[in-house]
Amino acid sequence: MKKKIIAAILTMMLLTASLAACSGNDKAESTTATVASTQAVTTNVNASSSGDATEVKSDSSSNNSDNAYTGGYEGGVLDTSDMFTSRDMKQEADTSDAKSITLSDNNNVSITEEGVYVITGTASNATITVEAADDAKVQLVLDNASITNSSSPAIYVKNADKVFVTTASGSTNTLTVSGTFTADGDTNTDAVIFSKDDIVINGTGTLNIDSTDNGISGKDDVKITGGTISISSVSDAIEANESIAIVDGNITIAANKDGLHAENDEDNSTGYIYIGGGSIDITASSDGIQATTVLQIDNGTVSVNGSEGLEATYIQVNGGTVNITASDDGINASNKSSAYNVTAEFNGGEINVDMGQGDTDAIDSNGALIINGGTFNINAQSPFDYDGQCEYNGGTIYVNGQLTTQITNQMMGGGMGGRGGMGGPGGNMGGMNGGMDAPGGMGW
Repeated sequence: MKKKIIAAILTMMLLTASLAACSGNDKAESTTATVASTQAVTTNVNASSSGDATEVKSDSSSNNSDNAYTGGYEGGVLDTSDMFTSRDMKQEADTSDAKSITLSDNNNVSITEEGVYVITGTASNATITVEAADDAKVQLVLDNASITNSSSPAIYVKNADKVFVTTASGSTNTLTVSGTFTADGDTNTDAVIFSKDDIVINGTGTLNIDSTDNGISGKDDVKITGGTISISSVSDAIEANESIAIVDGNITIAANKDGLHAENDEDNSTGYIYIGGGSIDITASSDGIQATTVLQIDNGTVSVNGSEGLEATYIQVNGGTVNITASDDGINASNKSSAYNVTAEFNGGEINVDMGQGDTDAIDSNGALIINGGTFNINAQSPFDYDGQCEYNGGTIYVNGQLTTQITNQMMGGGMGGRGGMGGPGGNMGGMNGGMDAPGGMGW
């Protein structure tokens, strides 16, 4: 993670120099039964009816450190070269040495060693806890598993190098927390899937999550590389301290706060979101997607209906399709991190923004606005608002159905940005939008 941050900062420094030179517990009992084996175990390991937790140990392992993702944008702010391993991207688990676990009511499952575990059955008040070695990779294969808890996560990762939650082919899996979450000591376990370490969601099955707080919470990295995922949450649907990275899957979110949220309260140099593929449909009461540092979209389809659509310090759209319906700002680059200059940059893709009435901006940057490419379809009273420099070097822009060749600025005193032009505070102003027509262009 540190290497990624350093690389991203160096990239940002280069971009800045270039721009400057350019003019244009649930309460199951705690007794533990231990099953130890040096060979693969495929028999079901069931907690007893007295409410004992079952500790499952395995010596099987599968470690992949190679990068398997090559879909990143070459000029991206984020370095995607080592973002995903081949195991992250593999949608079917190797279950040849797996252990099978059948869930039952009021019985927790504790996994303490690396391995692959196939989870089946239906249970209430049962938590799968992973507490393994620092270098352990644990894979939980959900195969028609259903857990409904009243106050604790369905899956709780206390310690591991990485945990994979893989949905089996043809399976439908449902994880629900219906009551108020109870803390685990000093840890506020406030999500249906709660992880203190890296977690990967993948597979070819279906995962449904219903939460009275957050849906998925990762205190490190959260990655999604496949599967059909539906999340309904009272708070954020998916949140992470370090990063959220999505390259595939069909994801549907209904959140009373943010859809995707990456933030570390103690370090504003972390908290990025990367989208390189998949289909993401978000309905949110607050932001659809909010990152502290960088939000980079290279591919996929992202649809947001919320108060704000996209928000981050540095927003870069390089490809894919982005559909936004918002009542505040559609796309908002704002100062959330001291590690990056506030910028909204567009190099490709299709960006469709429909704004509500009133003081709303389709694309709002509290710093620079750079458009190098892409196709924009904007329906708004205020299509653009920027506080710093503006560059319009390429792309096609439609505002309220009209093709335009220049960018006006809602901010009083702002300048215009025609093709190859730039403007900022103190620039020319014309009309209530603070812009001027470029030669051959049209205003709005």
